[in-house]
Amino acid sequence: MSTNPQNDPFEPSAERPPIIEQLRAEIRGLPYRPAKRKKRQAPVPPAPEDSHRLLTIEKGNRWMELARRQPETKMLFGELWHQGELCMLFADTNIGKSVLAVQIGESIARGQSIAPFTCQAPPNPVLYIDFELTQSQFGLRYSKDNQDHQFSDNFFRAQYNFIPDPPPDVDENELLIAAIEYKIQLVKATVLIIDNITCLRGGTENSAVALSLMKSLKALKTDHNLSILVLAHTPKRRNPTQAISADDLHGSKLLINFADSAFAIGKSTVQRSPHGAAADLCYLKQIKQRNTRQRYGSDNVCLCRIRKPGAFLHFQFDGHSAEHHHLLTRTAAGRQEFANKIAELAAASLSQREISRQLGLSLATVNRLLRCADVQMRKCADEKNLKI
Repeated sequence: MSTNPQNDPFEPSAERPPIIEQLRAEIRGLPYRPAKRKKRQAPVPPAPEDSHRLLTIEKGNRWMELARRQPETKMLFGELWHQGELCMLFADTNIGKSVLAVQIGESIARGQSIAPFTCQAPPNPVLYIDFELTQSQFGLRYSKDNQDHQFSDNFFRAQYNFIPDPPPDVDENELLIAAIEYKIQLVKATVLIIDNITCLRGGTENSAVALSLMKSLKALKTDHNLSILVLAHTPKRRNPTQAISADDLHGSKLLINFADSAFAIGKSTVQRSPHGAAADLCYLKQIKQRNTRQRYGSDNVCLCRIRKPGAFLHFQFDGHSAEHHHLLTRTAAGRQEFANKIAELAAASLSQREISRQLGLSLATVNRLLRCADVQMRKCADEKNLKI
């Protein structure tokens, strides 16, 4: 018998041999049904012309010369988003990502700034892909009584139409990217906003899926000279005592690694006015930038609130602050303050789950602090009785 590996007909495989699968089926008392094996196609070597054009090489000084000839990238939303960038905007659910995205899209369509964020570009056609809201929900946000907000003629909104029976042998995600590309060409859009990334391709936690997604978006950006803003979520149980960072973007790290810029909306835990609840105040924080310096970092986040004085729901920006002022504290005084707040909400007949959602605390933390508040109240009552 030959022992030369080169002459051995056996090829290692990750799949179980059929005899093993048959034995497993017999042990379980099940009928044996051989799995249908897909034939793996042999990889095709790349064509020389494709490999030759894959990389462009120039001397360093030539690259500097070419860079000087490029027009200066203009701001679309201050230092947070520039022309030609693939930008990520992420935040927790129900914080206002879609509200801000529509507001940014409308400002770019009109060529108007949202103070304090400058829009240097002239009016541009904007395509807003909305996977979140229905027609009625969108209408409610941008109307008041019988008054409707009049959007710019440069602002186009696309709504997803569910296909119950997609074409056979067609990848739904590839079909969706192709549909977006068609609409870009149809309205001649130069700005694309996608709300949100989880509706494009499921399972962005998988690095291979995330890489494929970002390559598709990069190709769209390059082929059509686009500026792209993509909305994404943070994990549901994000630690409210920690500053927001790139690690808070839900899904694979490749999503933000391949982005040109990124910023986030944070939820403040402090009360800023006698009439404003703690959940009312938010802030914008700059997470990643390539075309500018960092202006809105941890020491200078931009404070904001959602307002609707008329028919247009939007963020109103007011002042700056250090981020640590808006995070939960772990000090004894901080715990006591939250215990008192939880006790007040519990006395107002709110459930622990409702308190957890309102204060941004875990259910276990609410339960623990509520017990502490009860113990403190009984202790104070006992001391009062002793004095009497």
